Amino acid sequence: MLTQEAKDLFYKLDFEFQPVAVKCCYSQPEGFEHVDEVLSFCEFPKKAAVEDRAFFVTKDDDNCFGKMVMGMIEKPPLAASGQAGKDFGVFRTQAANARLYHSITTLTPGAVNFVVFCPLHMCEFEPDLVLFVADIPQADVLMRATSYISGDLWQSTASCVLSCAWLFGHPYVSGKVNYTISGLGHGMRRRKVYPSGRMLISVPFAKLSEVIEALGQMDWELIAMKEDDESRAELRDRMDRWQEVSPDFVLKE
Repeated sequence: MLTQEAKDLFYKLDFEFQPVAVKCCYSQPEGFEHVDEVLSFCEFPKKAAVEDRAFFVTKDDDNCFGKMVMGMIEKPPLAASGQAGKDFGVFRTQAANARLYHSITTLTPGAVNFVVFCPLHMCEFEPDLVLFVADIPQADVLMRATSYISGDLWQSTASCVLSCAWLFGHPYVSGKVNYTISGLGHGMRRRKVYPSGRMLISVPFAKLSEVIEALGQMDWELIAMKEDDESRAELRDRMDRWQEVSPDFVLKE
């Protein structure tokens, strides 16, 4: 369970849209109200963030394909044929779109029947995912926290359609942080879910503790980015020591 200290670390980044915790459930979760409207799956995290309330959804509450990604329904044959992507003009042929349905990560059919969306400050459970909507300076800190301890590469797996697959299904199954950029996903852009140019970062439970630890240890502003005299002098001193160890190593300040 997230400590208050961990929650405070995330909120210190002062996101425009607060982080949202996501929980996948087989049985109806206790202590959460049923969402009060039908939306597309990608709209539910924003609803939780903006309205500052937690709720659960079922397949009947999603009017798009998030329910397919979460394994709540089978892949609709017409969609999987690629016809929709061709008609939207996203793909030249049905086959190009159809390939995507063999690549997306979906959860085990029938294993998830309810999904909880909860503002992070209200989260009193172990989240399966935490979704962040960040500008570039915020994303810089958050993404560095994903690799500060482990050295993991930053990798984005995404496509023009079915952003829900990459923000929910893929990180849940892979255990890897995934990200995309708002405005690139066809459905989310059409629905104006978030302003264009935001980093949408999904952190799964397998990486969450590491990210929290890193945020508490690392410098949020790197010394090479600081303009004050003390920091510049410290950086110069560190770089001078490199020269003492390896005279051939040359790197401009």
